[in-house]
Amino acid sequence: MQDLDLRPLSLGEILDRTFTLYRRNFLLFVGIIAIPQLMTLAFNLTRTMWGASATRQAASSGLIALGVVGIIVGFIVYFVAYLFAHGGTVFAVSELYLGRATSIGACLRRMRGQAGSLFGVLMLQGLATLAGLIFFIVPGIYIACRLSTTIPAALLENLGPSESLSRSYALTKDNAGRAFVIYCLYFAVFYGLFLLLAAPFLFGVATSIKNPAMARTWLACSQLGSFFATVLVTPIFTIATTVFYYDLRVRKEAFDLQIMMNPNEAIAPSATGLPSMLS
Repeated sequence: MQDLDLRPLSLGEILDRTFTLYRRNFLLFVGIIAIPQLMTLAFNLTRTMWGASATRQAASSGLIALGVVGIIVGFIVYFVAYLFAHGGTVFAVSELYLGRATSIGACLRRMRGQAGSLFGVLMLQGLATLAGLIFFIVPGIYIACRLSTTIPAALLENLGPSESLSRSYALTKDNAGRAFVIYCLYFAVFYGLFLLLAAPFLFGVATSIKNPAMARTWLACSQLGSFFATVLVTPIFTIATTVFYYDLRVRKEAFDLQIMMNPNEAIAPSATGLPSMLS
């Protein structure tokens, strides 16, 4: 246990560990995100390639409800994919951070009994952030930063929706600025990669208005580009917020001492300890 590098970290060290864990376990994190996101990609491609003819048929037969069903199905598919991808990544980071070995299948299997509870957590977190945005943008951003560790708290401490929000709000007290930087980094990288991989195809869609078949092809390509951007960038945010969660517990609750006094909480890590790009 002496090699387990649990200590208070600066913001730079949190980001350093984020990218180091991602780089050294690239296939693990990409696999956890990609497998659930394939459902979303398949749904989007199906709707793109066959949606136009189905919409015309529905309109001609008066079956407008078909479009509503499609929206509901899409919502369900998106949230199921997001829950398993985000939750599986949190479990993976926790195992690696505490020196345990893990796999894509093991992390996704742990989400089987957690999806319903995590859905409630995300809905409550979203409503709280939306309420802040309605009153004014800055309070909404502040609330989002204070709730940035809600999902790690919910999954790793087995808390309910309201308990998870309260837990995150308590942990991130006086640390909203660091969470804000993590959000900024994530959005900067995501939209940068999105502009590179998906935006050019959206331009193709705009220039192919008079050719529906070509427009659908360009749209399908943009969805593929968006899929790759999501798979590559999403782990950055989830890893960073989970590392941030552990750092706050070390700072405020002496989590490192708790681990030392309870060796069964984590098996001994590798001889090199927690990897670092700065070391």
